[in-house]
Amino acid sequence: MEVTAIQLIVWIVIAALVGILGEVIAGRRAPAGILGAVMVGLFAIFLIVGFFHFHIAGEPSIEGVPLVSTIIAAIMLVVVWSSISYRRP
Repeated sequence: MEVTAIQLIVWIVIAALVGILGEVIAGRRAPAGILGAVMVGLFAIFLIVGFFHFHIAGEPSIEGVPLVSTIIAAIMLVVVWSSISYRRP
């Protein structure tokens, strides 16, 4: 998988939106604020596009990033990451 500079910039913008949307839908916050949301979004994009090659038939995509699948992955990642990193007494 080869990623161009333009595609990387688009992926970072999509990652920010997907990460923030994942936080809102999950009802939890990723650690590290907006940077954490972008990291969650980028990791979700990597998992969906690069590792699993998964997409739902007919879902919208931008620059090869399926949006619905990536949002679902980001929600799951936010829940897992916030569960592991936040300790409640």
